[in-house]
Amino acid sequence: MKDIIIGFIMGIVEGLTEFAPVSSTGHLILVGHLIGFEGTNTAKTFEIVIQLGSILAVAVVFWKRILGLIGIGPDAKSHTGKKHQLSLIHILIGILPFMIGGVLFHHFIKEVLFSSQTVVIGLIAGGILMILAEKMKKNHTNTMELDKMSYRQAFIMGIFQCLALWPGFSRSGSTISAGLISGLNHKTASEFTFIMALPIMAAATGKDLLDSWSYLSVQDLPLFITGFITAFVVALLAIKFFLQLINKVKLIPFAIYRFILAIAFWIFIL
Repeated sequence: MKDIIIGFIMGIVEGLTEFAPVSSTGHLILVGHLIGFEGTNTAKTFEIVIQLGSILAVAVVFWKRILGLIGIGPDAKSHTGKKHQLSLIHILIGILPFMIGGVLFHHFIKEVLFSSQTVVIGLIAGGILMILAEKMKKNHTNTMELDKMSYRQAFIMGIFQCLALWPGFSRSGSTISAGLISGLNHKTASEFTFIMALPIMAAATGKDLLDSWSYLSVQDLPLFITGFITAFVVALLAIKFFLQLINKVKLIPFAIYRFILAIAFWIFIL
């Protein structure tokens, strides 16, 4: 029963925070510390498994768009009969900088950057970036939908996404901020962020899962299954809610929340 409760709690945390600009890493570390679920190989492998639940949620929410990118499904063509302008090239341009950085600095990130101190720095720095992005965003935003995105905007978001290699910075916070600076509105930047995250998270999580495969055991199945299902359901609801909310509340409330989370780290962990 204890494993099921832990799986449920951590699954909720993962589902709520993975795609919001608040750092899922920071939340998982803090909550794991508060409930005594941290440091073990089981805990580390569990975090990988629940991320798979969040990835599946993105695939479900954007399944028409994803199939459309490869030329099949109901979204392969617009109502005018023309192909959607958003293409796999946009996605490739967006993910390449992050993937190159991840490959080059994977060991350094895992061994050096995953600490409570670096997460606090990432939370604060990411919050400052989000506030600056709101101040710097173009007053006359032309790109109101995904199919009007340029390669340049995809590249800028891809470059800023590299900041998320620093734990606590938040992939969503970095890329949505970049989208605003490059001329996207909040919702469009968020949608591209989620779609772009799918291949990155699938590749990174798949690699980590293979590396941690030996730590999986039958006795941990209730923990992993509960966490996976919970993360999937909560992420599914959270993504839809966030896309409706972000154009209304903007990024600054999330930035302020990040500062509060950094203080919580300071009190409970550091």
